[in-house]
Amino acid sequence: MSNNEQNESTWKIPSLEEIEKQKATSSKPKTLFFKSKQSANTTNQDSSTPHAAVTATNATTGAAQNKVITNITQQNNKPNYRRTVGNTILVSPNQQKNPVLKFIRNVPYEPSESIKVDYVVGQTTGVIYLSLRYHRLYPTYIYDRLNNVKHLYVTRILLVYVDAENYHDAVREINRIAILSDFTLMLCWSLEEAGRYLESYKAFENTGADLIRERVENDYLAKMTDCLTNIRSVNKTDVLTLLSNFGSLKNVMEASTEELSLCPGFGEQKVKRIQRVWKQPFLINKKKA
Repeated sequence: MSNNEQNESTWKIPSLEEIEKQKATSSKPKTLFFKSKQSANTTNQDSSTPHAAVTATNATTGAAQNKVITNITQQNNKPNYRRTVGNTILVSPNQQKNPVLKFIRNVPYEPSESIKVDYVVGQTTGVIYLSLRYHRLYPTYIYDRLNNVKHLYVTRILLVYVDAENYHDAVREINRIAILSDFTLMLCWSLEEAGRYLESYKAFENTGADLIRERVENDYLAKMTDCLTNIRSVNKTDVLTLLSNFGSLKNVMEASTEELSLCPGFGEQKVKRIQRVWKQPFLINKKKA
């Protein structure tokens, strides 16, 4: 075998026509000739790196597209509402046809399948709704409902709609059930009243007790008015008359019947009621056996 034939069999040098034909017909990367094994391995590694990056990018893009498609599918399958945390009343699915929802106008509400009570009107407040007519048809219903949610909420409300006559015995029984289950019983005689209770619980969820506490002014006239108007038939005008004539509560207490009678608007009965208050004891002594 000649040297040329030996070189051709070792290197397999292609002709120009074969190279052009390979370029036209093959979609694979170019075949590099006359490279050592080390160079060929380095070239293969370098060429595979961008290919791997493209593959990873395509995989990431595909995963993102699948996630978008999944989210769109889930949104299409969900009901047409969005939960806004903190300012809505959550309604159980079994209450969505309750006519009381028509009277919840001032506070938004939305259905929720994750709650075990009928209405959630606060982060720690749950409401069980009961119709008295329904209770007479299914007496054991309320027992099971209260036991299932006994320890779920800090404030537990049993809202009873009194829609039946002769309700005294039934309400007495429900009251006993509520006390044993640590529920607060609320009675309503109309659906509008029931809706107003639900609205009030949600609207005043984060309000302190000062809002419903009686406000008493600190000035002397306000205190005197609050004190003396507790006497029957004594009004605010009478308090002003007494203070303008006598100056203080002590002088009013020490005034005689004639002096009180001279004040305008004070008749005999009113004077007697005022003087009776000063002599009446604050504590009633119990009779000894």
